[in-house]
Amino acid sequence: MPPKAKVTRDSIIEAAFQIARERGAECINARSVAERLGCSTQPVMYHFARIEELKRAVYARLDWFHTEYLMNIRDPEEGVMLGIGLNYIRFAVEEPQLFRFLFQSGFAVEKSLLEMVDSEELEPVLSAMQAAIEMNMKQTKEVFVTIALFAHGYASIIANNGLEFDEKVISGHLERAYRGAVLAVREEEV
Repeated sequence: MPPKAKVTRDSIIEAAFQIARERGAECINARSVAERLGCSTQPVMYHFARIEELKRAVYARLDWFHTEYLMNIRDPEEGVMLGIGLNYIRFAVEEPQLFRFLFQSGFAVEKSLLEMVDSEELEPVLSAMQAAIEMNMKQTKEVFVTIALFAHGYASIIANNGLEFDEKVISGHLERAYRGAVLAVREEEV
């Protein structure tokens, strides 16, 4: 008889991540994770005494997954800002369960948009944007906040089945919001 496979903390997080992706974070529990791993609930509860702890670990993994998704710009010639904004909205289209978990579950460490802008996870996004718009970091953050609010509105409506994704229309709106935000920040510096 072969030895039982060891159930690791990482394998539990990955199983829970896949459950959140397919069915939503509310479906993460010891039984569903154990079933996905083909084990009893004991290894799950050994590594995570409370399901809340497991959900926080999954949330942290998801946060990095989302950042990588944002940075994988499909058409860099159209601009980094537009690419990141469209990827944010695409994420809501392609991964609605993960989007809701990330942005509508209350698991965010940051309690405000301004805290989020200063978070370590956002550094790669802000650095790419800063290089693209050739502004200092303070100005880049101002532009980012405007675009983030705009893109988040679209993404939230789409993720909650209130609007269909029309990339051409959304891209035009996002481009205008971006140009307006850059212009406003530049005018404020004069």
